Amino acid sequence: MGFSDPSRGLLACLFVILTLPSIKTNAGPLNIDNPIVLQRADPWIYRDPASGCYQFIGSSPGFDQIEIRSSCRINDLKLAEPAVIWKKKDAGPMSANIWAPELHRIDDVWYVYFAAGDVNEPFSIRMYALSNPDADPATDNWREAGQITSHLDSFALDATRFEHRDKAYMVWAQQDKAASYNSALWIAEMDSPTSIKEPVVAITEPTLDWETRGYKVNEGAAVIIRHGRVFMTYSASATDHRYTMGLLWADEDADLLDPNSWNKSPQPVFSTNERLGRYGPGHNSFVLAEDGRTDLMIYHSRDYLELKGSPLTDPNRHARARVLHWDANGFPVFEQERGD
Repeated sequence: MGFSDPSRGLLACLFVILTLPSIKTNAGPLNIDNPIVLQRADPWIYRDPASGCYQFIGSSPGFDQIEIRSSCRINDLKLAEPAVIWKKKDAGPMSANIWAPELHRIDDVWYVYFAAGDVNEPFSIRMYALSNPDADPATDNWREAGQITSHLDSFALDATRFEHRDKAYMVWAQQDKAASYNSALWIAEMDSPTSIKEPVVAITEPTLDWETRGYKVNEGAAVIIRHGRVFMTYSASATDHRYTMGLLWADEDADLLDPNSWNKSPQPVFSTNERLGRYGPGHNSFVLAEDGRTDLMIYHSRDYLELKGSPLTDPNRHARARVLHWDANGFPVFEQERGD
């Protein structure tokens, strides 16, 4: 399978990692006041294409509820009053570990995809959805839309959705049947906003050294389509300072359900930088800046090494934003030495 051979596309992806100075094609400096939201991991921002205003969602430190905050400026998200739209159940499915919510607007209905476990089996994590037909996602009209079944009954999380060439796709992280790793990235087409159709296909497994530190993990996918390619970032390894971002890409005309369509960088693209006080960056998303043109990468990280408890109980993964630049070949440049 294509994902099992990290040497594919080696010269191209080394150019991405060891790139010449980037061509800043779409922006001058933006005055981003980082962190943009404190104590929110797995950040996701939806930008309304008409108003340009933002809806922010992410993992709450107690892993017990889902909330949304709204602002027309990135820098004002930290000041916005969060609206709690859903709380975990007392028992059974969706009663523990409420993780990584994502907010999407599909056919005039809001959807939130999230992961959750059972209080009696906290790591029996599966994917679920909420829906809301109101224009304002901060209303209390959210309803549980059921489990998103991946056709594989195992640990599953971090669902993200994107559209390409008139098709809707979901990418998510899931453990294999043999439990030989914690999670790989899988892709499938969607036949409704809350259901996946077969086939489901693995496109990257954690096989490289930097993907297997602490845990064998590929998770937290995010997609951005630019310059004739479908780019997919993802996160790997344990969620402490070893958490690291990788990159996949496919040609925009390729069959995205064919693992051989995907190229994988053999090196991480964004990782801990102690000099800059950035530890364990990851689980990113992408959104346009207020000018409607500049690509932003939204991610979380800590600003210290020694954890206050465990990676899950330490609440200080803060959401941050940075301009994403592009090189002359149309690849994203992550600028590991840049301090935002």
